[in-house]
Amino acid sequence: MSSFSQLTGQAPESVSSFQRTDDGWRLTVEVVELSRIPDTTSLLASYEVELDEEGELTGYRRVRRYERGKADDRSR
Repeated sequence: MSSFSQLTGQAPESVSSFQRTDDGWRLTVEVVELSRIPDTTSLLASYEVELDEEGELTGYRRVRRYERGKADDRSR
């Protein structure tokens, strides 16, 4: 994940999902994009990260931004 950090300037906070693919792995990585006080108002983002069989980064994209204290709104 060091390649991800170097490219985005963001350190992964957690991996919220992972899935095996034909070419390697697809992970969803949570990142703090903007720290705020209180911490519950910090801005986070979810990135979909693709790794090859050796764990090397082959691609990534941001799929969501949200405040830490906000729950998903599944009613939409």
